[in-house]
Amino acid sequence: MENLNRRRFFKNLALLAGMSLLPDVTNATTANGLVSRQRYKIAVIDLMILKRQKLSAIALTQEIGADGLELDMGGLGNRDTFDNKLADPVIRKEFLDKAKALHIEICSLAMTGFYAQSFATRPTYQQMIGDCIATMKAMNVKVAFLPLGVSGDLVKNPELRPAIVERLKVAGEMARKAGVIIGIETALPAADEVRLLKDVGSPAVQIYFNFSNPLKQGRDLISELRILGRKNICQIHCTDEDGVWLQDNTRLDMHKIKTVLDEMRWKGWLVIERSRDAKNPKSVKENFGANTKFLKSVFQQ
Repeated sequence: MENLNRRRFFKNLALLAGMSLLPDVTNATTANGLVSRQRYKIAVIDLMILKRQKLSAIALTQEIGADGLELDMGGLGNRDTFDNKLADPVIRKEFLDKAKALHIEICSLAMTGFYAQSFATRPTYQQMIGDCIATMKAMNVKVAFLPLGVSGDLVKNPELRPAIVERLKVAGEMARKAGVIIGIETALPAADEVRLLKDVGSPAVQIYFNFSNPLKQGRDLISELRILGRKNICQIHCTDEDGVWLQDNTRLDMHKIKTVLDEMRWKGWLVIERSRDAKNPKSVKENFGANTKFLKSVFQQ
């Protein structure tokens, strides 16, 4: 019954998103409006290109050369929920119209407020998840990024696991009913992430994989991808820590990663988070443009 429910969930999600059910192809809109059949699409993040919830992030994304943009839900602080400008239908329409005009897809919404705030203890977490899902539905976005962050680090704070599992069950049910996916980022090794997902028990909660996490912990990135498997990874932060561009990163073999993802028959968004040149970290167009160009040369042919 569980497997049947998972199959139905993914089928319904694909239909809602207008996605092909074929395992090896993703529809991507190119800059000239033509549809190219690519299984991997490249995105940047409004927060990281210094345009958090700013309309100009869309034009900058086009200048960088990316296919899509991950939008942040806004700051949190001591508020009950995110400072989300996209909740305003007028502003939201401006974003959607601009994205359509420039052929930029909104690939996901990010709840980065949870990097510093505790998902395990925050009293208004259901309101926050609900606000994110409402914005997703209004913008036809199918993936939300939920980092467990410093306060929810399950390696350093394993005692938080029961609370996080219970809250993810609630969030997962909310997402399942809405036909969307919540992608979590943890500090756990892949095998422990698989166990975490099993305990949560919802096909609407998956892993938003970040290449830098296993790399900075000395774990094998390729093995981690294979352990997680295709169905547990909803999206990928396809970068490392800052220092050098992706093309110059000696510990991140992107060609090998593509081979493994191809073998896994994974498809979806590769989202550039960091990998900025340490000598010029504030040059947004140069850093993200170079990384976008490199990823496209590897993943889009």
